[in-house]
Amino acid sequence: MPGMTEHDPTARAYAVRLDREDPLASFRERFVIDDPELVYLDGNSLGRLPLATRDRIERLTAQWGSELAAAWDSWLDAPARVGDALAEAALGARPGEAIACDSTTVNLFKLASAALELAPPDVRAIVTDAGNFPTDRYVLDGLARARGLELRLIEEDPIDGPQPADIEDACRAGDVALVSLSQVAYRSGALADVEAINRAAAPARVLWDLSHSAGAVPVELERRGVELAVGCTYKYLNAGPGAPAYLYAREALQPQLDNPIQGWFGQREQFEMGRAYDPVPGVRRFLGGTPPIAGLLAVEEGVRITGEAGIVALYAKSQALTGLIVELHDAWLAPLGFELGSPREAERRGGHVSVRHPDAWPITRALIERAKVIPDFRGPDSIRLGPAPLYTRFTDVHDALDRLRSLVEDGAHREVDASRRAVT
Repeated sequence: MPGMTEHDPTARAYAVRLDREDPLASFRERFVIDDPELVYLDGNSLGRLPLATRDRIERLTAQWGSELAAAWDSWLDAPARVGDALAEAALGARPGEAIACDSTTVNLFKLASAALELAPPDVRAIVTDAGNFPTDRYVLDGLARARGLELRLIEEDPIDGPQPADIEDACRAGDVALVSLSQVAYRSGALADVEAINRAAAPARVLWDLSHSAGAVPVELERRGVELAVGCTYKYLNAGPGAPAYLYAREALQPQLDNPIQGWFGQREQFEMGRAYDPVPGVRRFLGGTPPIAGLLAVEEGVRITGEAGIVALYAKSQALTGLIVELHDAWLAPLGFELGSPREAERRGGHVSVRHPDAWPITRALIERAKVIPDFRGPDSIRLGPAPLYTRFTDVHDALDRLRSLVEDGAHREVDASRRAVT
């Protein structure tokens, strides 16, 4: 980003200048922003609503009302069409290698099951890190128990995440069938070295979760030799709450993979209603039941905006936004007892920054209730700040950290209801 060599990060005028020089600034106007005073730093959890998505859903309801079931002729290819759009705009993959469907949890189960079916009979373990996102660990634990395998958990560094040496040690005995990791750690934002970890895990297959990376950092599945991946679309891809996820399988591996959830949308000539299951070739065999069309069209619109902005430009701005958070943490928050919970170096970070404090939960509530700043909390002591480069301004970051500093200095976090909520 321009203007990053000589600066005073604590001066709001510096943030104003960065906004003025930001080549992505105009994209903010393409999102619903009802309250301009609210600073939204939770784009790593749920992205904002694109105006184009709101219009697209209105057109869909009109089409449903007028065309009824005849509209399926235009809806039927949505999972593959949206998958191809994802591959091009966000995943660095080829057409026919990604499909939009189901949830991340279900897709992880499908690809992990398919990969385990290919493993030699003498393998005994699945490897993941103890800090991996809970749904990933739960799915892998269930698969391990069902197949009589060991789930081998790496106790990685809480800031830097699992390193290639950790994976090499876990796989040293040659008894690992599958390694499953996240490209960006959900708590700390650490960015994994995908290629080095793939090499360290060999010959075990590696299944990557891209939920916290796609749309914020370059994924580059083709270039990095990734075979299997899953991810969600409601974070940096702005597809909406509970929007369909996606899965990726490298073209050369697809003929060897079987979908453990055999559904009629993965069936060849599905409307012939044949008795025997005969899966279609390619990644479409991983479809199951009837796809959620409204959700898929929302994914398509979110991905379209990402493609227009370009992942290189988005990553550059993301690094600059998170870099400003780190600098303001050092200047304003560290003296108040905060610790940086994310890698300091930009090239080792994803799209969000965690700041740690013993009173992180009441501080989070005070930010939301008293300072009009929305972050999120991840136990035991992390406040995640997720600036989404499509719509977050540098002045948003400056103002949020300034408000955070002020409320802790004033002790406002001691005055809020600190009982835990269902959603944190």
